[in-house]
Amino acid sequence: MRKFRLYLLITVIISISLVCIPYKQAIVFQPNNRNADIAYIPTNKETKFQIKYTHSIHLSDVVESYKITTGKKIQQYELMYEDFSIGMPSNAEKGETFEQINGSYYIKNMKRIFPFFHLRIGQVRANHTIIFQNEEYPLSLSITPGTSVKVEIRKLNILDLWKGVNILESI
Repeated sequence: MRKFRLYLLITVIISISLVCIPYKQAIVFQPNNRNADIAYIPTNKETKFQIKYTHSIHLSDVVESYKITTGKKIQQYELMYEDFSIGMPSNAEKGETFEQINGSYYIKNMKRIFPFFHLRIGQVRANHTIIFQNEEYPLSLSITPGTSVKVEIRKLNILDLWKGVNILESI
């Protein structure tokens, strides 16, 4: 009976440990209100994603393109927009290229690297949408509009996955 209890205790400790060990890499949308559940996209081997939104002043689409670096950081490598109005760049920075293609403006070869960035999910017309593996997922289906989130790359454990919202399953 004593050995059984010992084995049971060891099994319980190992099980709890396995549940708490982060193992699944994801793009994580962590609400700044820490009591709210995270939303996430498991990345597996995919390293690129985009965020599309409607600019609040000129009401045209903006697409920011990102990739995950080997150091689990986020690199913005391209920006596409349709209007030079207020809030949009008029040219590329050093080392970047500026192109006009079919009426849209592109800044390419960007090497802007962030450990994370903050995003407020639009309430009125921004319609923030994540594009992942050529599919569009409106963030307002997984995250309450108006919520400020921290976007980062991190590994999640089983508890995080259970409690959080998988954006790919929200449609």
